[in-house]
Amino acid sequence: MADEENNEERNEEKEGAAPQPAAEPELAAKADAVGSTEAKLETEPAGPPPVMEEEEPALVRAAYEHPLPIRIIHWVNAISLFVMVTSGLRIFRAFPSFGPKVPEQVLVDIPKSLTLGGWLGGALQWHFTFMWFFAASGVVYVAYQIFSGHFRTMLFTPRDIPGVWPMARHYFLFGPKPPAIGQYNPLQKLAYTSTTAFGVLSLLTGIVLFKPAQFSWLAFLFGGFHLTRLWHFAAMCGFLAFIPGHLIMVVLHGWANFYSMLSGWKREPEYQE
Repeated sequence: MADEENNEERNEEKEGAAPQPAAEPELAAKADAVGSTEAKLETEPAGPPPVMEEEEPALVRAAYEHPLPIRIIHWVNAISLFVMVTSGLRIFRAFPSFGPKVPEQVLVDIPKSLTLGGWLGGALQWHFTFMWFFAASGVVYVAYQIFSGHFRTMLFTPRDIPGVWPMARHYFLFGPKPPAIGQYNPLQKLAYTSTTAFGVLSLLTGIVLFKPAQFSWLAFLFGGFHLTRLWHFAAMCGFLAFIPGHLIMVVLHGWANFYSMLSGWKREPEYQE
């Protein structure tokens, strides 16, 4: 009996112990699953890839240099000056002298091909017609510069004197370019301020030549009628000296500088606003 009980106990122990080996593959499978999940987490990114933002194009810097009134006046003056200079030279050919204080002989022989009007009467008509355009645009220009305060950007002052030679050396002798500190450099300020003075002088002397009897008092201030004619001629010479230098500056500064006189805006100005 004892043997049978022992045998039954052994059988029960075997039956109870039999399922134990089956747990090992289960644990191994779980371990493999955990390991593969960890490996997957290590290899796969934690989230969706970051979206790369597109780089915004660089903004083009521009400056509004020339208001509309300045642009209109500029082109009106350019046409008026061309007509008045060429017709004035034709008028001068009729009597190329400046009165009794200068010997009455041919001082300068102006070629007819450089003149306008064909004859004295025709030249006078051209000259006196465009005189009104020149005078009106000049008055509007000076008034606009004063009331808008724009004159501060171009008026030549004593503090600009030291900067004239470095700019002249750069333009005409290919020297180093001085840094730009404003819309106009000292040489440009000198040129534009001088041109304004030539315009005032030509207008006042032109009034005397147009109506000498009515403005005899103004002729007296210029030293008489003959000297008034000389001052008028000198003003024209000032314009003729300004124009080549002005064109050289425009060419050296490039297309953007010329286009700004058409649109008002200048792309990538050299100076900081």
